[in-house]
Amino acid sequence: MEGNSSYKKHKGGRHPKGDPATFRYSISLTAVENAKFLTLFEQSGMKVMAHFITACIFQKKITTVKIDKAAMDYHVKLTGLFAQFRAIGVNYNQLIKILYSNFTEKKAAAALYKLEKQTIELVAISKKIIELTTEFEANHLNK
Repeated sequence: MEGNSSYKKHKGGRHPKGDPATFRYSISLTAVENAKFLTLFEQSGMKVMAHFITACIFQKKITTVKIDKAAMDYHVKLTGLFAQFRAIGVNYNQLIKILYSNFTEKKAAAALYKLEKQTIELVAISKKIIELTTEFEANHLNK
């Protein structure tokens, strides 16, 4: 710093904006108008109310996000089911290896026969889940 006169000392703080917003306006709303305004603001998904108002005034595109609670619940439960199916598949493979390594072929085949019956039931349930999901999507999500 000694003798270097071209060096400017930084004073700290934010860098000033090139075009700061200095003009302010005030409006008054009735209770009904305010409720509608707040509903529109919440639906927009915007975080800053001033940005929402500016977008409305200058007719910028405002995105509205509606969350369907039933669809979200269905999706969460369906995701859980798929995780369970994956776990069943892993357990199925491990069980078959254990059966053939620890039991005679005849006992392993008998146990696999029972497992096969349960698997057929699981496939039927899977088909029903797919059918219900298709019906749910047609009735609730594609509106």
